[in-house]
Amino acid sequence: MDRKKRVDVLISGRGTNMQALVEAAKDPAYPAVIKRVISNRPDAGGLDIAKSQGIETLVIDHKAFPTREAHEAALADALAADLPDIICLAGYMRIFTSRFVGLHEGRMLNIHPSLLPLFTGVDTHARALAAGVKLHGATVHFVTGKLDDGPIVAQAAIPVLAGDTVESLSARVLKAENKLYPHALALVACNGWLKTSAKTDNGEVMFSPPITP
Repeated sequence: MDRKKRVDVLISGRGTNMQALVEAAKDPAYPAVIKRVISNRPDAGGLDIAKSQGIETLVIDHKAFPTREAHEAALADALAADLPDIICLAGYMRIFTSRFVGLHEGRMLNIHPSLLPLFTGVDTHARALAAGVKLHGATVHFVTGKLDDGPIVAQAAIPVLAGDTVESLSARVLKAENKLYPHALALVACNGWLKTSAKTDNGEVMFSPPITP
């Protein structure tokens, strides 16, 4: 395998998926290394998690900039200075302009709490329950200029149970996300992502091939 891919992770909140990536990257065989965590919110809980793991952190507070474009320019400069191979959005609650996406398209990943193309945007768990779907889950995809519409790398599906609430469904989807994102990042870092399906022991379905160097 070639050198490990350098990864910058962008967060806005508690950083649970970022932490899952960090834990996975501790394995010497993992094909990526988390170099830096960047947040648009100085109070994001994930920053403390990253610091506790010895990972460099950076805050680029969107409220400190007069426009979305000015904030994105500062973020683009920070990314250009670090030259990550892959950028992972992990609960980064900002919608990028087409110009910013164009600068990083093909190397920027996002995790979304639904089985895309179903339920793009927000409130995915409430919408899944309202629609009466039997399967819900999460998707890792490449970021493009259209919201939640880029090529899918991998998906994890969980059954919607009788009596599920938004809170219970959200909690189970988050557990699936924490497994899915490290798997999907490894696939991209190894240039090995192609969609297939396999069921795990707990009923979770992973749509992606095995991780191979």
